[in-house]
Amino acid sequence: MAVNIEKYKEISTDLTGKKVTLVAVSKTKPNEDIQALYDLGQRDFGENYVQELVDKHAVLPKDIHWHFIGHLQTNKIKYIAPFVHLIHGVDSLKLLQEINKQAAKSGRIIDCLLQVHIAQEETEFGMDEAELEVARSAMAELSNVHIVGMMGMASFSDDPKKVRGEFHYLKTLYTKYGELRILSMGMSGDYTIAIEEGSTMVRIGSLLFGARN
Repeated sequence: MAVNIEKYKEISTDLTGKKVTLVAVSKTKPNEDIQALYDLGQRDFGENYVQELVDKHAVLPKDIHWHFIGHLQTNKIKYIAPFVHLIHGVDSLKLLQEINKQAAKSGRIIDCLLQVHIAQEETEFGMDEAELEVARSAMAELSNVHIVGMMGMASFSDDPKKVRGEFHYLKTLYTKYGELRILSMGMSGDYTIAIEEGSTMVRIGSLLFGARN
């Protein structure tokens, strides 16, 4: 088993004290590794791939809060709509509308985070400020989705000043929208900076589970 139990306890205790939610990123990791953290009290797990998430949900404890943290395709939403706890990477109005449609079919209201493009890499997904406004104004007609916050990924950079600036920008946007409660930013390499800049939820994988398979 590759789970670093001591590191988990250290991070979990630290984040509990700061009132920051830890999402253990379990993509590509075996069920027994997830169960090991579950047995220690962890309930929030993040997955990137729809089929893997569906398979894990079927066999692991039913009180796990499953977070979808990858790039979600509209034609895959129906598979996770019946049970997903939070969808992190909502990066277009079209995706939001499809989540609403599938949530209605499942008789649910699905919590979502709007993904904001804060990194300087062109490969990162996310909305700009104009797109955020469009998504927000459309919410009145979408009764089966609930936007509870924002998320963003900083540049893959060794420059902490650059990373901090990107997180600070996202926190400024988050504050402007007032009624939100989750600011999901920060991963294994930069979560301490993210928390200093106001993150309320971090997504940590490699520090807990080792390198990705």
